[in-house]
Amino acid sequence: MATGREPQSYSGAQKALHWIIALMILIMIPIGFYMVDRGEKTNFDALTNTLYTNHKTFGFVVLMLVALRIVIRRRRGVPAPVSTLTPFERFASEAVHRALYGLMIVVPLLGWAGVSAYPARGILFGLSLPPIAPVNETLAKVLLELHGWAALAMVALIAAHFGGAMMHMIVKKDGVVRRMMPGV
Repeated sequence: MATGREPQSYSGAQKALHWIIALMILIMIPIGFYMVDRGEKTNFDALTNTLYTNHKTFGFVVLMLVALRIVIRRRRGVPAPVSTLTPFERFASEAVHRALYGLMIVVPLLGWAGVSAYPARGILFGLSLPPIAPVNETLAKVLLELHGWAALAMVALIAAHFGGAMMHMIVKKDGVVRRMMPGV
């Protein structure tokens, strides 16, 4: 749990996890949509199967990294909002961050559940993931459809997050972005 005092900056672990998770998600989302489209057109050739296997593996890794990030955040806390934030900016920032954290958990869980219900093998570095949903092809289609829509919602939130960061960096120049930059 947080110590009661807010840290002055994000820890190195918090910064590293932020950027690693962000990079993984920014790579996984377009590949996810590409592999689905490719699978519909090629009837699952070797490349498509490789894309699906890697997508499932890295989705699980993202889920575990997000869990670690939440544990660190709860134990260490986060810096207080900078004084230049307007009430609306504080509200928007909090809402976007909460929604992003929620989707970083929900999106991989929906994918895992959809794969479990299909049933397709959930692969993690050559090992099968345990199923988390009953085998039911109709349920699988619904879960995987929700997985795709939730990923699109994540794209919208990432765009809002990035837009807010750019506004703070370029327009307000108030140090908000600097707090999450590596090496600072």
